[in-house]
Amino acid sequence: MELRLICYIAGMAKLINLRPFKEFVQSESLGGVILIVCVIISLIIANSPLAGAFENLLGTELGFNSDALHLRYPLLLWINDGLMAIFFLLVGLEIKRELVEGELSSFKKAALPIFAALGGVLAPAGIYFMLNSGTHTAAGWGIPMATDIAFAIAIITMLGSKAPSSLKIFLAALAIVDDLMAILVIAIFYSSELHYTYLLYAGAIFAALLAMNKAGVKNLAAYLIPGMFIWYFIHHSGVHATIAGVLTAFAIPTTPDAQESPLEKLEHVLVRPVNFLIMPVFALSNTNITFEAGMIDGLTTTLGLGIILGLVIGKPLGISLLSWLTVKLGISSMPNRAGWAHIIGVGMLGGIGFTMSVFIALLSFPGEQRILSEAKFAILTGSVLSGILGYMMLSAVSKRSVR
Repeated sequence: MELRLICYIAGMAKLINLRPFKEFVQSESLGGVILIVCVIISLIIANSPLAGAFENLLGTELGFNSDALHLRYPLLLWINDGLMAIFFLLVGLEIKRELVEGELSSFKKAALPIFAALGGVLAPAGIYFMLNSGTHTAAGWGIPMATDIAFAIAIITMLGSKAPSSLKIFLAALAIVDDLMAILVIAIFYSSELHYTYLLYAGAIFAALLAMNKAGVKNLAAYLIPGMFIWYFIHHSGVHATIAGVLTAFAIPTTPDAQESPLEKLEHVLVRPVNFLIMPVFALSNTNITFEAGMIDGLTTTLGLGIILGLVIGKPLGISLLSWLTVKLGISSMPNRAGWAHIIGVGMLGGIGFTMSVFIALLSFPGEQRILSEAKFAILTGSVLSGILGYMMLSAVSKRSVR
């Protein structure tokens, strides 16, 4: 009986083509799907009897304290400052690789995504600031300027051959530059009181890592272990600790040739844990919006409108306008096989701020749960609208070009 069952299963395995499933699992789109599932689960938990227990879990303190070290924090802080530092480490690796050998390696290559990202930062922030200037929520101007790489890439990947490959590269480069600008904004505008002694310690270690890079040291542990100390000192300095991930990434050596460098090895190691674990955990722990009476009315407040209009209108407007301007001035060139409708569609996908926008919202309104809930709901609404509109736009352009 067991032998027959084994033979039957083996025969069925031959009939069933598992290749599409393997390709799906290995594709970038799966990370976005997992994020969406975690967002839904988080929303369900926040509006169920499990909400209190989940809040208590996130508030559980982990770590230890001593006279020399202070490392005891709530689980939520470990996620937002610890795990997200690993996410920013990966972002830093991608930025450096693109600067050395990719879409950002020359001015001509880098000009379009750089200026597009700049427009995609200024326009949403400007719209938000105009609506919220002089109010208690003015500090949230950075919320609609962020683009969620995972979601945006996942949606354009779902389009398959409908979107030119050059457009996917353009979106990826734009999102990387966007993240770099978001990192700078976080470091400059969303950091608390600075403690310069800790910053000096972190700077000294970073300088030592750069010296090791110059000396040809390629052992990843020689960079990652000191990187943990950089995280510790930056965390205590008042600058947001996630910046440590970017600094560590910039010190890790890479090469412009085809040979796999230490940077590329680490990037390959981190991609799956970040996409399939760290980002889903962040979404699960930070999207827990408890729906309350009047929350929908919050979408029409200056806070809600600033976020939604910034994401849905400001992003595509800024990205498209500065892209058009740089192309007309001869500073940059259009992606291969892409037209202006494609650029507008990518701009719409740039309005998917989700996890990065939530991250900046947490820094903008620490401890203000009511405002945070309204901001998260507006981010969710604006990001969903941007994703749907971007997908529909690029899909429609594809159908029109086929005809």
